[in-house]
Amino acid sequence: MRKDRRDFLQVSLAAGALLATRANAAEDRVKSAKPLDVLVFGGTGLIGPPLVEALLARGHKVVLFNRGKTKADLFPDLERIQGDRDPSKDKGVSGLEGRKFDLVFDDTGYYPRHVKTSSEMLAKSGSGHIVYVSSISAYAKNETIGADETAELARMVDPTVETMGPSGEFYGPLKVLCEEAAAAAFPGQCTIVRPGYIVGPGDGSDRFTYWPLRFQRGGRILVPGAPTDPIQVIDVRDLADLMVKLGEARTTGAFNACGPKDKLAWGKVIEECQKASEAKDVSVRWTKLAELEKFPGLDFPIWAPSEGESKGFHTWSNARAVKAGLTFHPIDVTIRDTLAWFATLPEERRAKVRAGLSAEKEAEVLGALDKA
Repeated sequence: MRKDRRDFLQVSLAAGALLATRANAAEDRVKSAKPLDVLVFGGTGLIGPPLVEALLARGHKVVLFNRGKTKADLFPDLERIQGDRDPSKDKGVSGLEGRKFDLVFDDTGYYPRHVKTSSEMLAKSGSGHIVYVSSISAYAKNETIGADETAELARMVDPTVETMGPSGEFYGPLKVLCEEAAAAAFPGQCTIVRPGYIVGPGDGSDRFTYWPLRFQRGGRILVPGAPTDPIQVIDVRDLADLMVKLGEARTTGAFNACGPKDKLAWGKVIEECQKASEAKDVSVRWTKLAELEKFPGLDFPIWAPSEGESKGFHTWSNARAVKAGLTFHPIDVTIRDTLAWFATLPEERRAKVRAGLSAEKEAEVLGALDKA
């Protein structure tokens, strides 16, 4: 009973801190000079909640389009149009027919056929501007350090394919086709946002969350690369704020939504994860790529080798987005807020981290490295 009460208090305090952070952020926003009728695809996943909160704080009227399956109790006062991005499924996007919006946010479009159908329907009814969320994976190559939005885009050999591929290799090229579908439907009225790794409260992938959680567990930790390796992430709240700014200003073109403004070192991320965990019995085993290549299949989320094909992956230029108003949460705040959110999840969910090395695999590799 004593442990249950301690866990309850920890979760309650974490939830309170997270709610306070959101409340303060909302108070900092100024009402928009012109309230807009806004459509948000999804609205209940990772990007959706902070985007909707930002829009509501600015005084806009928001309508959600989704299947009603994820967090269906979220935003109960908002109008929901229930349907499916796939026009061939029951209802499809028929609920959008004849609906006109000043601004559309599409952050759930993964296949061009789906984006084309909904975008053309909304454009036909006179909707004004679309902000489509693509990905930094839309680029064909990652070797160049500091590349910007003019870099070569990835292409599909067969543009009719509707699968991410065996290892997700079609994700980026499909996003490019979705960009083009949105832009074709809304000529001169389309904004493309290409975020890097989206992190922060609500990230159910656990890719970023793995690291502070691993430090909470304590002990000897296997960390890839070197402390000087670059890392780029974007706090989902910063991404949402940028999307609202771009949409309200009807700013067209493509924007790399990566952070922070200046170079972030992998060692700084690891240091802040250790501080946030407050674990005392921790030691870090930095491991070079050449050593790691002896153990195929290791999962080190977020990090990428700063050499070879991924040399420029965490160095994309965000100058255009910064000029348009992109701001950044400090990395330590993102880490602590992410831990606070994770602590509010059910115990069975917290017990199953969805990314990173298992304790057994990490111990096995560390043991092998010690013997080498």
